[in-house]
Amino acid sequence: MSSGRCLCGCVRYQIAGELAQPIACHCTQCARTSGNFAAMAACRSKDLALVASSTLSWYRSSRHVERGFCSRCGGNLFWKAAPGVETFVAAGTLDPPTGLRLAKHIFVGSKSDFYDLTDGLPQEQEG
Repeated sequence: MSSGRCLCGCVRYQIAGELAQPIACHCTQCARTSGNFAAMAACRSKDLALVASSTLSWYRSSRHVERGFCSRCGGNLFWKAAPGVETFVAAGTLDPPTGLRLAKHIFVGSKSDFYDLTDGLPQEQEG
């Protein structure tokens, strides 16, 4: 079982099932919501249980995507396609140790110019 929380702890969650290895997304939306690229790990939505969620808010960032964040501390926690069977969890919100390793980079054609990707992982121009 995995668990995690936002910075202030008002939103806490547990994941009963497996988490996929995180993917680093360099799209403009992730950059604008996180301040940089976002590392997200997918889980089945039915395996995600909210332990505390009084400050969890959802924002529809496009026709097909919703993003979950804490309205108190601003922590970005979740991303999901609507409708979808998967929820992506911000890897930085997981309690360590996670046992996860970054798998690949997506939307590298949209990445900002202030950093380079030198880790040798696969890179996709789109998602």
